[in-house]
Amino acid sequence: MKITVGTDIIEVERIKKAFENKAFAETVFTQNEIEYCESKKKAKFEHYAARFAAKEAIFKAISKYLTDKYAISWKNVEILNDKNGRPYVVFSGIDEKKCFDSEINIEELNIDISLSHLKEYAIANVNIAIN
Repeated sequence: MKITVGTDIIEVERIKKAFENKAFAETVFTQNEIEYCESKKKAKFEHYAARFAAKEAIFKAISKYLTDKYAISWKNVEILNDKNGRPYVVFSGIDEKKCFDSEINIEELNIDISLSHLKEYAIANVNIAIN
């Protein structure tokens, strides 16, 4: 078993400014993520920033196994929450043979993710166990 780790931190204000470009949200976030973050009203940009950091952390954790880093995009990685509010990761629309080396079966990845945010910063930590 192999373990990979990814961490990212981002300024919430940077994500807030990115929303000035109308295409940003639609390029980076899935509809489920947008609905979740928008439901957070005044704290919505903190939640967007945490999800952005999570996607960056995931890309860092899997980068060693990517054969084509351009074969996976922002919206191929979705950060959702279970009924208890715990975040989890869903991969979709990925051509594994084009994207990953032969060691990776995306269905078998065991991903542990932690998100945290304050008014000014958001951080994500990802641990991936590869069987």
